[in-house]
Amino acid sequence: MKFGKEFKKQKVPEWIDAYMDYSGLKQILREIMLHKLSRQPPTPLRAIKQKLKLHRTFSGLHAKSRDFVSQGDIEDQVIDVEALPRDGSGHFYRTNFLRQSEEGGEIEEMFFEKLDQELNKVNKFYKDKVEAVMSEAAELNKQMDALIALRIKVDTKNASPDNATAVPLRTSTRTLEENKCGDHSLEILEHVKINNTLETPRSTLKGVFKDSKDDELRFRKEELRKVEGQLRVVFIEFYQKLRLLKNYSFMNLAAFSKIMKKYDKITSTRASRSYMKIVDNSYLGSSDDVTSLLEKVETTFINHFSNSNRKDGMKSLRPKEKKERHGVTFLSGFFSGCSIALLIAVILRIEARDLMDKKEGASYLVNIFPLYSLFAYAILHMLMYAADIYFWRCYRVNYPFILGFKQGTVLSYREVFLLSTGLAVLALSSFLANLHLDMGSRTEHYRKLTELVPLFSITIVIVIIFCPFDIIYRSSRLFFIKSATHCFCAPLYKVTLPDFLLADNITSQVQAIRSIELYICYYGLGESSQRQSKCHTHGIYNAFYFIVAIVPFWLRFLQCLRRLCEEKDAVHGWNGLKYLLIIIAVLIRTAFELKKGTTWFVLALASSAVAVAMSTYWDIVMDWGLLRRKSKNTYLRDNLVISNKSVYFAAMVLNIVLRVAWMQLVIEFNLHSLQKMAITTIISCLEVFRRGIWNFFRLENEHLNNVGKYRAFKSVPLPFSYNDEETEKDD
Repeated sequence: MKFGKEFKKQKVPEWIDAYMDYSGLKQILREIMLHKLSRQPPTPLRAIKQKLKLHRTFSGLHAKSRDFVSQGDIEDQVIDVEALPRDGSGHFYRTNFLRQSEEGGEIEEMFFEKLDQELNKVNKFYKDKVEAVMSEAAELNKQMDALIALRIKVDTKNASPDNATAVPLRTSTRTLEENKCGDHSLEILEHVKINNTLETPRSTLKGVFKDSKDDELRFRKEELRKVEGQLRVVFIEFYQKLRLLKNYSFMNLAAFSKIMKKYDKITSTRASRSYMKIVDNSYLGSSDDVTSLLEKVETTFINHFSNSNRKDGMKSLRPKEKKERHGVTFLSGFFSGCSIALLIAVILRIEARDLMDKKEGASYLVNIFPLYSLFAYAILHMLMYAADIYFWRCYRVNYPFILGFKQGTVLSYREVFLLSTGLAVLALSSFLANLHLDMGSRTEHYRKLTELVPLFSITIVIVIIFCPFDIIYRSSRLFFIKSATHCFCAPLYKVTLPDFLLADNITSQVQAIRSIELYICYYGLGESSQRQSKCHTHGIYNAFYFIVAIVPFWLRFLQCLRRLCEEKDAVHGWNGLKYLLIIIAVLIRTAFELKKGTTWFVLALASSAVAVAMSTYWDIVMDWGLLRRKSKNTYLRDNLVISNKSVYFAAMVLNIVLRVAWMQLVIEFNLHSLQKMAITTIISCLEVFRRGIWNFFRLENEHLNNVGKYRAFKSVPLPFSYNDEETEKDD
């Protein structure tokens, strides 16, 4: 692979502007080469040789360098690099090009000016980041002091009388400071409190009721395990920071070396030697703080969090990346083919029985289809998610970091597509079996059994989702269950981006949630034979028909309230108002659906229009960050990951159209029940499609915000807090 492509591939997406501009410098070198070629009209043979040489220089081929014409050492006659002091923060570098008077010298001088800018930029960024991690390492030392003291206290408290004076073996290991032994004074614990981050329902409720004793140490094993778990995560995240910084240094040093070698080849000089000495002596090339910290973190983590097992410790610190498996591609194709075949079979079965034309057949489809539409909505949502992953990867949107996925557990778009096609096979097989058994003359005695087919299918899905065994992407299933739990228990859990993103996606699945309610009615209330027409006669069903429709928006509203209380940002209040307007609109629309009437129709239409208007504005302006008046990209935003600007305008128009389509559910069409059901299903599918588009641009905007702030790491809360006065004395 060419170095330019490898360099681009290895960049941390959030730091992309902090890397050396290798392609920009390479472009200047092309201008230098073209200028040298144009200085003397070449003969045909010479022209061919020069073109070949130009191709070799910029294609990365390892051709033999031509001999330099040397008359003494001419290196000092090319450049003179100065290291000038910066205001208390190291040096900045300036190169004096000594051949400016020669023809084409102004281009080479521009090259070195650009090179100096890149070196100073990279050097300063790296130094700032290293100073930040050094400060964080000092804080981690204090956290480890407290942890080891807590271990001693807990082990001593729970030890038998005969062993009460024994010092636990675990305390003999070392912290980040190499020579600091484990025999820590227990006096540390007098100045330490537990940080209550309000991330769980219990801690949230205690925080609300101001339990002042909640942050005091109780020296229990449960408390110790919780602290160890928190610090384990902190060390893993800190180690990833160090690895990224080390790779940042390595790739930029390699880029400077490569670009200077290219310069030497083009200009027949040896300027790279003197310039690379400056690069190697800069903070970027000379500092070994990151390497030293990496070694100390490995030692600390292995000794304290892996029972001195280096293999297990390094496995946690450096999880292996998932490899693409050919079996996933094969099964995806196989299930796709099966899904298409089953879909054709279902259509032919319906046509063969003339179910669409007969009153009884249409009534049967109206009764059976809502049970299987649940699968259709889920499959479409998964397909849109697979498409989002594909385009996020194409445009280098760091979605695993944004969504908080652990390294080595991220599903690829192929794997998501495999799951969606597998679910499609299950749903279509069940639907076809229902059609065959219900419509067959020989299966009349098994009608009770055929009514259980949809229930059997959804039971399989539920069992797979909650299966505790390490099969079918267990880590991803657990992540989904955790995020779903946080959503449905809002506002008791701290709101993170994956949580509110999932809640937003659930708001697009109102019809799917209503299908779940139908399952409860059919099989819980014993109405599986009468189906939906009978369900609406139950008062409890109609009550839940209201509640189910607003639950997703209510949960999102509660999340906004929690963020408003914690972050004191009025934006979350306005966002909560948006969901409150949607709740009102959905309630009125549901009442209109059940009661009809002109008054309800007008109210439903007006409330839906207001909700659609505010939701559309929020989608485009707040969530996507578009329609910025002062942007350098007219009516978009300053930074875009897609070069074709028309894509953004098309997405905005499509979002508006699909939002308005949602209002069509209010309009009362004079249609048969089967046709109404078809329209409702199509509009609901369009809403899922709109949500898939929204997801892409929402994460793109979040990614660009991270890039603007160079935010490439998760903020992990520390378990201990030290008394401020004691900290100042120690300092």
